[in-house]
Amino acid sequence: MPHDVFTPHPLVRLLGKPSAAFTCADLVEAVAQLELQQVNLRYLGGDGRLKTLAFPVDSREHLVEVLARGERVDGSSIFEGTGAATSDVYVVPRHRTAFVNPFGERPSLDVLCSFYDEDGAPLAYAGEQVVRRAAESLTRETGMVLEAFGELEYYLVGDVDALFPVEQERGYQESTPFSKGQRVREQVLGHLTAMGVRLKYAHGEVGNIKEPDRQLVQHEIELWPVPVEEAADALVLAKWVVREVAHAHGLEATFAPSVSSDGAGSGLHVHSRLVRDGASAIVDPDAEAINDTARRLVAGYLATSRALTAFGNTVATSYLRFAEGDESPEGICWGETDRTGLVRVPLAWLGGVVEGMATHANPGTDNPVPAPAIHPQTVELRLADGSADVHLLLAGMAVAARHGLTDPDSLELAERLRTDDHDDFEQLPRSCAESADALEAQRTLFEADGVFPAEVVDAVLARLRSDEDAALVKKMVRSDDARAELVRRHWHVG
Repeated sequence: MPHDVFTPHPLVRLLGKPSAAFTCADLVEAVAQLELQQVNLRYLGGDGRLKTLAFPVDSREHLVEVLARGERVDGSSIFEGTGAATSDVYVVPRHRTAFVNPFGERPSLDVLCSFYDEDGAPLAYAGEQVVRRAAESLTRETGMVLEAFGELEYYLVGDVDALFPVEQERGYQESTPFSKGQRVREQVLGHLTAMGVRLKYAHGEVGNIKEPDRQLVQHEIELWPVPVEEAADALVLAKWVVREVAHAHGLEATFAPSVSSDGAGSGLHVHSRLVRDGASAIVDPDAEAINDTARRLVAGYLATSRALTAFGNTVATSYLRFAEGDESPEGICWGETDRTGLVRVPLAWLGGVVEGMATHANPGTDNPVPAPAIHPQTVELRLADGSADVHLLLAGMAVAARHGLTDPDSLELAERLRTDDHDDFEQLPRSCAESADALEAQRTLFEADGVFPAEVVDAVLARLRSDEDAALVKKMVRSDDARAELVRRHWHVG
């Protein structure tokens, strides 16, 4: 309920309604009551980072104009391949995304925006419009909604702690004082939940790297399943907040897929589920395992996985992670709880397991464990990393889901690519150039139903091929200096 004392979103508490129901008038009222001095229109650039257009609050008339109409911006400075002569585009606030900015010099209301062209039509090549079309196409074709959430891994980089030094590769869910950066994690949790981003949890990850003059400590935030359009926005906001909080603590945050030859890289595993009429479509009631709909979803991801790397693994160091990571995908295959495959079906409280565990842990109690509104089973795609263009990645996953659900050969493919059948599986691309070739081979699938405009696919292909990274990766194997230089080049991806 909007008035629930557990609701951390101050605008929801103030206005007494869920964020999905926010209107322009609601936000004007919130600005007045909270005495906010600035409105920031936030939008996603072609580089995957949040951009800011700041407006002073100097009159009600101006405030209403900004929140109702938005503004014009220069698209040629935001997106690749946009000509200056026709570059004016509109950014229009999505009122449901509003939050009170926890950073900055002046108390501000921030609102995420969508792009529109000169005729007022959705801007075809804007990431948030691509993922929206992908989601709508999937639902139109199948009657199901794809929900997703990311496991966002990152490193905090700072001075060496002489009192409690980090232990190499021993950071998994460690506690202070052995864990470094717990205050950062806790502040990130607080800010994101107050902004309306739903989370499951945060913890220290396995990667601990100790160097002579600094330490690198890995962390993870796991978000909450929401429709893919919202999931993409949530990941972008999470990366922004992590960087802001880390900077305030004098630490550097990086989401780079590879940070050192001595430690784990950072992935971006994405969990997903299909929902129909408010219920999970990938498990049957009282079932002990996933159903055929889930297997078709798995097959869709596997069938398109090589092409999906074009959106999820966008820099040369992404392919180092594939080659060297202990828990990186070893082949295009899947399994249940198996962390070596590309797709994993994790434990999800199937059957009567929950009641038995709860009773054993709490002897003498017989209160039933409440069932979640939607069954928590997910399908985890372990492909992407911190370099991902998350809007295009999640749009691509929706396309893959649609393909798996409608392809008559999906169940046979899923059965053939199980990890327990054999271990001779096709491999993921080994370079950005190979990734580009894979996307080009399947581009008609992604362009179908108008989801991915041809110019977006062309821009992705050109960017992937620009580095000639296959030669760079070979050079890195022979030279530590070459590797270090490439890691530095892609240190602040996304």
